[in-house]
Amino acid sequence: MTQTYDLIVKGGQVFTPGGLVACDVGIRAWRFAALGDLRTASAGSVFDAKGLTVLPGVIDEQVHFREPGPTHKEDLESGTRGAALGGVTAVFEMPNTDPPTTTAEAMADKVRRATGRSWTDFAFYVGASPENAGQLAALERVPACAGIKMFMGSSTGSLLVRDDENIARVLASGTRRVTVHSEDDMRLVERNPMVKDGADVSMHPEWRDVETAVRSTQRLLTLARKAGRRVHVLHVSTAEEMELLAQHRDIATVEVLPQHLTLAAPECYQRLGTLAQMNPPIRDARHRDALWRAINDGVVDCMGSDHAPHTLEEKSRPYPRSPSGLTGVQTLVPLMLDHVAQGRLSLQRFVELTSAGVQRVFGVAGKGRIALGYDADLTVADLKAKRTIENKWIASKTGWTAFHGMQVTGWPKATIIRGNIVMRDDELVAKQIGQAVRFQETL
Repeated sequence: MTQTYDLIVKGGQVFTPGGLVACDVGIRAWRFAALGDLRTASAGSVFDAKGLTVLPGVIDEQVHFREPGPTHKEDLESGTRGAALGGVTAVFEMPNTDPPTTTAEAMADKVRRATGRSWTDFAFYVGASPENAGQLAALERVPACAGIKMFMGSSTGSLLVRDDENIARVLASGTRRVTVHSEDDMRLVERNPMVKDGADVSMHPEWRDVETAVRSTQRLLTLARKAGRRVHVLHVSTAEEMELLAQHRDIATVEVLPQHLTLAAPECYQRLGTLAQMNPPIRDARHRDALWRAINDGVVDCMGSDHAPHTLEEKSRPYPRSPSGLTGVQTLVPLMLDHVAQGRLSLQRFVELTSAGVQRVFGVAGKGRIALGYDADLTVADLKAKRTIENKWIASKTGWTAFHGMQVTGWPKATIIRGNIVMRDDELVAKQIGQAVRFQETL
């Protein structure tokens, strides 16, 4: 009897849990239904993946899409459009919007806003605050919740939990892993006079220095261990933090960003000015090298883009009135595939950081690998394609990337979400079909 599928992805090198396999992928009812030789099967449509590498759908677990709030620089439609064009199949969006996402009602509002407008699947973090710390155990269970996000240092928006007493209250409420922006706010305030009246942007990593990050992460780990609560430390940027986190793998998981792996001070500030300004800062090559060692040593669990757009007009303000944040969701895949091409990263490690690791850390249900019964999410890439990243390719409302003009080897050729071809050859070819990501209820 001839097997019938909705879609067959034919002739590619497929990255399965067992590694790269030359096989076809059969998709039925939004899920992977067969892996193997499907030449005799029939399908509603066929995607020719000859010469391409078929990867598990990339999940970007840290984006800021600004909605509700300053949507002149991004919203859920434009942000997910960039994600799909960049080969990303799902995004976890941050809570420092206006108003911040700190209630079940605010979460439901975001889901309503995303439904019918999102090009990718989506989930949202609930922001921790002193006011809602006692309700977080209930909030982490609301539909589409990626988990709790806590800011220990001031960044974009008003969310902040800076003192040990309130951090402990956050960690005591709930069971899912708490995701943390780890910078010590007291030290940031103490050191602010060095830049507040104006400075060169190269002072950004001096103001938000290594000790600011290390002190915060030390406090976090102490409090997390006392509470018996697992934490996920975002955008780790220092060598010292990586050494510390390697000693606490039982309670702490680790994220790194392409920006910190690709750029280095002082060159990035000399060349890009405030376009390289982000929190925590891009630091010198010593720290960049340490992040790569941590990836190769297995200390790093996953990767997000920390897509945080601001307009060029806003970025042109004199430092430190210029806002911190870079666009990134659309460039995550090409940047990291270029690192694969240059031999800095194995393809297996790329998959672990961008899909399987995210699934494991956050307890994502039915995503993160090409295996029977999982959601049919695929990032199809040409590992040999040579392209130049350009501003005109960027879908963000801000229209710029810090990597404009960079030549890369490796490019996303198609984004397939639950068996639907959403992007093909740099064009969106489907409707906005994004749905809420599901999470394992036992975590």
